[in-house]
Amino acid sequence: MRSARFAALNRGEQRAVRYYSHMKLNMAEEEDYMSDSFINVQEDIRPGLPMLRQIREARRKEEKQQEANLKNRQKTLKEEEQERRDIGLKNALGCENKGFALLQKMGYKSGQALGKSGGGIVEPIPLNIKTGKSGIGHEASLKRKAEEKLESYRKKIHMKNQAEEKAAEQFRMRLKNKQDEMKLEGDLRRSQRACQQLDVQKNIQVPREAWYWLRLEEETEEDEEEKEQDEDEYKSEDLSVLEKLQILTSYLREEHLYCIWCGTAYEDKEDLSSNCPGPTSAAHD
Repeated sequence: MRSARFAALNRGEQRAVRYYSHMKLNMAEEEDYMSDSFINVQEDIRPGLPMLRQIREARRKEEKQQEANLKNRQKTLKEEEQERRDIGLKNALGCENKGFALLQKMGYKSGQALGKSGGGIVEPIPLNIKTGKSGIGHEASLKRKAEEKLESYRKKIHMKNQAEEKAAEQFRMRLKNKQDEMKLEGDLRRSQRACQQLDVQKNIQVPREAWYWLRLEEETEEDEEEKEQDEDEYKSEDLSVLEKLQILTSYLREEHLYCIWCGTAYEDKEDLSSNCPGPTSAAHD
């Protein structure tokens, strides 16, 4: 029956009926309160949104009740004493006070400084009431202990800083000594090498001391049993690097007129003394 009526309509009327039916279907879907669009709606709890009227009223009543309870509550004895004391200290002394009356009879006027010449105090001595349970002098004791603790802390920090500075200085000294020792060993090897070359040029086959040359220091260990050494002669293991360098430098300057730091062999002693700064490395810096 319905399809027959629909077929009897013209094409424009059929199009209108279809559009109306489609709109009706969409409205039915939108108004479905059991659909996910209504069930899964989450409450917007973003901050800054206005509160509901009932919540605001309840909070306002609670605040008023707290204020009323604070006003109506019974004050403690200490609070009442403090209030009476504050009121009494705010009010100036009147003629009903016997002490003030005696001052007025002696010529004192309100607001005037005490003393015959008016050089005394104007305001009364302030009243400092001790409300705590600690004994007299307890606060001074606490203050003294705090100062002692602070002084002890400062001493510890000072001693720590001194120890760190001393350790750093010792490290620098050890590093400097190590560098100086390495420099002395390098200068000694250069002197031994130069001594060997200069001795060979003069057809000297055996050095004056075994350690004067580099290559003979180990070979002389086998010949120690065959050679007799005088007690006044130096032994290589008994001399430090600095002593060896000093002895070898003196030998090179006297025998070969040579300075390892200048790197030059001079013509005579006068030329050596006038052109060479000195027999040490520091003199050449």
